[in-house]
Amino acid sequence: MIPSRAASGVRASVSETAARNATTGRRRAYRMAGLVLLVVLYLGDQLSKLAVVTHMVEGQAIPVVDGLLWWRFIRNPGAAFSMGESVTWVFTIIMAVVAVIVLYYLPRAGTRGWILALFGLLSGVLGNLTDRLFREPGFGRGHVVDFVSVPHYAIFNVADACICVSIAVIAILVLRGIPLEGRQGDTADVETEGGAS
Repeated sequence: MIPSRAASGVRASVSETAARNATTGRRRAYRMAGLVLLVVLYLGDQLSKLAVVTHMVEGQAIPVVDGLLWWRFIRNPGAAFSMGESVTWVFTIIMAVVAVIVLYYLPRAGTRGWILALFGLLSGVLGNLTDRLFREPGFGRGHVVDFVSVPHYAIFNVADACICVSIAVIAILVLRGIPLEGRQGDTADVETEGGAS
């Protein structure tokens, strides 16, 4: 009986180690996917803004889908709906702080949903922060390039869309009770797809 119990204990230990290694491997893969997502979204934001600045005149509107979607070039010194236009530097500081906070929490993220949402949020924050830092009229006071126009909504850009979608995903994760680090004993897939049980 004793050897049998010892063998069972060894098998259990090996199984636990294998499960931990598999979960670690999945999280590493999700982080790599998140990094790729960050690069793609950030480049998409910056290249789309470059195209707008290069090929459009400020204030110009180009119909894309009649009555539903336009490219409308504006430079936004404030937040959405033209709020805070006189305190551009405040938004620069806020975005820099948010970027630092996201970078702090990213290594702790243990599920696919949290990892991808945080990388998506970071891509949007860095996209607009780049404008604040390096566009006219000066460092830290730059005006964000916005160009996506739809009815009854503020004109926005790719970075804004990344931020909004990522915040929505984070809200869903919180409402479903999925912790940042993941639930002990669950894999990353179960935590994001299975929900609270």
